Amino acid sequence: MTTESPRWFKSSYSNNGGACVEIAANLVVSGGVVPVRDSKDPGGPALTFTPDAWRSFVAGVQGGDFPTS
Repeated sequence: MTTESPRWFKSSYSNNGGACVEIAANLVVSGGVVPVRDSKDPGGPALTFTPDAWRSFVAGVQGGDFPTS
């Protein structure tokens, strides 16, 4: 378990429209997790993913596996 604090950031593709997620990639090495949270609720819960699961999700988004309409 890590005691390092998450350093949250939004994607550079975010247009600040309020429908964003933030990740704390700094915990991949020290904690083996990728925390993800809703940028509108920074004090709310965060989901945690393994690095492999996160990479698979990002690849799916980039590959069009999650259509928006």
